[in-house]
Amino acid sequence: MTVSHPRHTTVAVVGAGPAGLLLARLLHRSGIECVVLESRDRDYVERRQRAGIMEQGTVETLREAGAADRLDREGIAHDGVELRFDGRGHRVDFPSLTGGRRVWVYAQTEMVKDLIALRLADGEPLLFEAPVHAVEGIDTDRCAVRYTHRGREHTLTCDYVVGCDGYHGVARRAAPEGASRTFERVYPYSWLGVTADAPPAYDELIYAHSDRGFALASMRSPSVSRLYLQVPGGADPADWPDGRIWDELDARLGADGTWRLNRGPITAKAVLPMRSSVTEPMRHGRLFLAGDAAHIVPPTGAKGLNLAVSDVTVLARAFAHLRTTGSAALLDAYSATCLRRVWRAEHFSYLMTTTLHTDPAQSGFDTRLQLSQLDRVATSPFAAADLAENYTGLPFT
Repeated sequence: MTVSHPRHTTVAVVGAGPAGLLLARLLHRSGIECVVLESRDRDYVERRQRAGIMEQGTVETLREAGAADRLDREGIAHDGVELRFDGRGHRVDFPSLTGGRRVWVYAQTEMVKDLIALRLADGEPLLFEAPVHAVEGIDTDRCAVRYTHRGREHTLTCDYVVGCDGYHGVARRAAPEGASRTFERVYPYSWLGVTADAPPAYDELIYAHSDRGFALASMRSPSVSRLYLQVPGGADPADWPDGRIWDELDARLGADGTWRLNRGPITAKAVLPMRSSVTEPMRHGRLFLAGDAAHIVPPTGAKGLNLAVSDVTVLARAFAHLRTTGSAALLDAYSATCLRRVWRAEHFSYLMTTTLHTDPAQSGFDTRLQLSQLDRVATSPFAAADLAENYTGLPFT
């Protein structure tokens, strides 16, 4: 099959994850040409397991982009979460606390599949197995992206480059030396995440604090459970046989000592490190960073995917504004606009993480503070509303 290699485009998008693919979709809808380059093959991109919770704003953006048909058929709307702690459970009702806002369970992998299918159906450039080696000329009016595809090197010139290729990607490293500053926090524990062919024994997500460590009961569908356990940093999944995982989940999630999960075959198992990171600014000349290329959050607050969506929504609007008005004002404001929301999401994720997890070095005093905070959410409508507002998602601008 012959593949076209465009020589020039308006926007070169590095990375075909949710950020890059959604940006390409939004640009296409605004009549702005772009090329998407992805180092991995299509099968890998469509299989890698990531987030599964979508904020209200994320869903609305996908609908506006014409990319939510399957989401609306198969996604599971959730109107709350349950907090389990100190032997009891408390449900946080989102719509009553936020004026009707909610979240959806729809795996990031499914969103990626939908966006890839739309991109290919539109006949727009999307190259897999096309690793980018260099991003050059970001301080000029013509950038260059150098990449390899099918054993041959190619150069794509463009007006702008958007790096959606993650923390270790090439785009992030293209910023001038000394022009960026990264703020980080590494947590002394990880998550063991498992996917199981077992119907969830719950209707909404359960976040559990216990003296044995944190646990989270989530889902991917009415027949597939997605579950997480706090484990020591650097833990080996091989040290966690299936029986031990199920027993530990039951012990941490069973607030009254009798509640049990539905068990089934565990089909995927991986340890996820926990850290927070923000790189400022998110723009350097004609290079823009989005998603994990600019920031990482611990998964406790369900913000990673949603921050990526908010970044590219802001950026797509800025490119559309430039096209229709000739003004670069929104592009110039991109980093500051996004970072306000990023830091709010970082703070919420930090609070959720440090309140629900057991630090190996924490004292009994620290544990009492955690329980006091959870009790406040359970008894104060103001504290509950703050959690609900942040969980369902703040405005994108």
